[in-house]
Amino acid sequence: MTAAGYLAVDSGGSGLRVAVGVPGREPPARRETREPVRTGARGIDPAHLMDQLVPVARALAAEAGVGELGTAAVGAAGFASLGDALRAELPGALARELGVRAVALAADAVTAYAGALGPRPGAVLAAGTGLIALGTDLTGWRRADGWGHLLGDCGSGAWIGRAGLEAALRAHDGRDGGSAPLLACAEEQFGPVRGLPGLLYPRTDRAAVLASFAPRVAGCAARDPVAADILCTAARHLADSAAAVCPADGSPEVAFTGGLFKMGDPLLVPLGEELARRLPHARQVPAEGDPLHGSVRIATDLAAGRLTLPADPVLLCVRRAPGDGAG
Repeated sequence: MTAAGYLAVDSGGSGLRVAVGVPGREPPARRETREPVRTGARGIDPAHLMDQLVPVARALAAEAGVGELGTAAVGAAGFASLGDALRAELPGALARELGVRAVALAADAVTAYAGALGPRPGAVLAAGTGLIALGTDLTGWRRADGWGHLLGDCGSGAWIGRAGLEAALRAHDGRDGGSAPLLACAEEQFGPVRGLPGLLYPRTDRAAVLASFAPRVAGCAARDPVAADILCTAARHLADSAAAVCPADGSPEVAFTGGLFKMGDPLLVPLGEELARRLPHARQVPAEGDPLHGSVRIATDLAAGRLTLPADPVLLCVRRAPGDGAG
């Protein structure tokens, strides 16, 4: 007799990451796709997501010995602002194609939070090319930043890379605040810096190009005070966002997730100092898992009727098939 299982999905900029498993049985079967889900006039395209997801989910269910996928959790980048079509159409599509009776639809920041901390009060900084902070006291959510590289994402990879390139151009011009080491790094990576505007401004992936320079800033920090100051300023921005969302009472936890923190000590040391100063009542803890792990947690908690993360019409909503008896 095959077991009843769950489906967990993390939809991001590089494609889908999918897990199928049985609550209480580890580990789930996992697979990735390499094509990001399209967005259009209606936001994230539910049909394109289903086209990619259904064959993968069926193959994983067979691999895991799962007879039916009773519950699902889908975390999606852009869900908060571009998720209307997913909210309207995905629960029905999952029910028709895979038999899913209850689905949690979530912003990727929520699955990042669930993966890092689980159902505990605190704050999570999710940072890579961009940056968003999410916090909860388990009665509601607070978010900060996530406004993109032109209006915010302060302290993110794109922000650090842009600040590093600005310092390189200052050195090229002979202005105060320039960095000769960063100028050398910029020319090694991009060619003569006079060509940077033509390289960057027309690009649709401008944020990613800027972020690609952030590791060079970290690499210069030990020998270049300008680079070190950029990372200290980034740490202050990150701490600002964490402080804006972290519960003011109790003993909340703070965790980091995302590729930005692979920079290591040049960023983590000043960030730890800033958080200790700004949030003395909070405890810094390592992230327990990534956003796919968060989707697995949400799906299994939903299956067990113990999902305690707060519902929110924009960030986390649960949809049930007609006749599902779970409330």
